[in-house]
Amino acid sequence: MALNTSADAPIPVGEVSRLIGGWIDRLGAVWVEGQITQLSRRPGAGVVFMTLRDPSHDISVSVTCYRQVFDAVADVVSEGARVVVRAKPEWYERRGQLSLRAAEIKPVGVGELLARIEQLKKSLGAEGLFSPERKKQLPFLPQLIGLVTGRASAAERDVLENARHRWPAVRFEVRNVPVQGIHAVPQVVQAVKDLDAHNEVDVIIVARGGGSVEDLLPFSDEQLVRAVASCRTPVVSAIGHEPDNPLLDHVADLRASTPTDAAKKVVPDVGEEYERVQWLRDRARRSMDGFLEREARGLAHALARPCMEHPHRMVEEREEQVAALVDRSRRTLGHLLDRAGSELTHTHARVVALSPAATLQRGYAVLQKPDGSVVRAPGDVDTGDELKARVAEGDFTVRAVAAARTAQSDDKDEN
Repeated sequence: MALNTSADAPIPVGEVSRLIGGWIDRLGAVWVEGQITQLSRRPGAGVVFMTLRDPSHDISVSVTCYRQVFDAVADVVSEGARVVVRAKPEWYERRGQLSLRAAEIKPVGVGELLARIEQLKKSLGAEGLFSPERKKQLPFLPQLIGLVTGRASAAERDVLENARHRWPAVRFEVRNVPVQGIHAVPQVVQAVKDLDAHNEVDVIIVARGGGSVEDLLPFSDEQLVRAVASCRTPVVSAIGHEPDNPLLDHVADLRASTPTDAAKKVVPDVGEEYERVQWLRDRARRSMDGFLEREARGLAHALARPCMEHPHRMVEEREEQVAALVDRSRRTLGHLLDRAGSELTHTHARVVALSPAATLQRGYAVLQKPDGSVVRAPGDVDTGDELKARVAEGDFTVRAVAAARTAQSDDKDEN
């Protein structure tokens, strides 16, 4: 329940401390895991003082225990060891300080640490942080390399010397941080984030020259794994040879077996690249020479063909064919014209033979009435009718002076 206080009605500091102590007393005993950073065993004192720190965060708490509690594990527990403590939170009202009163201390063994790392590996793998699809491709020639490693360490020297030996112009942005102990995780995480935010850094190398399982625990920390997984810059893990690889190897975009191997994988060798360029140039030259030779042979073969050696021969052969076709067409057309002329002459002769004018030429005449009708029988004419007589050379007028007689009447008179 919130206290009812105000500027005019405050409560004393002692009351606040007492209330805090009451709330903390309700927590009861808890199991706490951490790393011992300070250990004080004063001679003759019945109490041991230590500081327990969270390996992944910059948080620590004071722990006290009776000497007999610590003596049970004194042979295997020292500063830097990871332990599990069953303790009850206590609040010292006079000093306003929180501490843990340990009733039992258990060291965290290597087997247990490996089991926890394996469990964390399965959990992070199920989230897809180790998936090959999310791995980023390293640049062929990085202009600026970020390096996270221990200060003046062999790993730093191996990376810098081997990289510059392979490509002298390469540049580094180095972040020296603790690579083991209680301060390793937060500082390595911060260094990786700083380099990832650097616009000129093309690739980040996290290097350490190997060590025991306990020494490599910071590189299996969940906070570091998630920080590397969220980087937009490719990250290379170079932690050294170990039977059990830290989780950083699985989340990094590339794993190198050693810092030296990281330098070889990140930076190309200028000598090898020069030889590769020379080999490619020679290969290109040979390919071009072969191509030109094939084309030259093909061109020579094409020029050796008769049509290319004597290009007018084809025209001459076609000229003879065209002349033969023209002569043949002329003969055919002449035959057609002669046949048509002959047919036209015969037709003209038949027309002339059947023409009325030819009949008139033989002495016949055609009689026409004034209305132009032709007289075909004697009964068509009456005595005194004027008729028009048409002969071969012209026409004239005649008059009928005798009674008309038909051909039938003539036949009767003869009888």
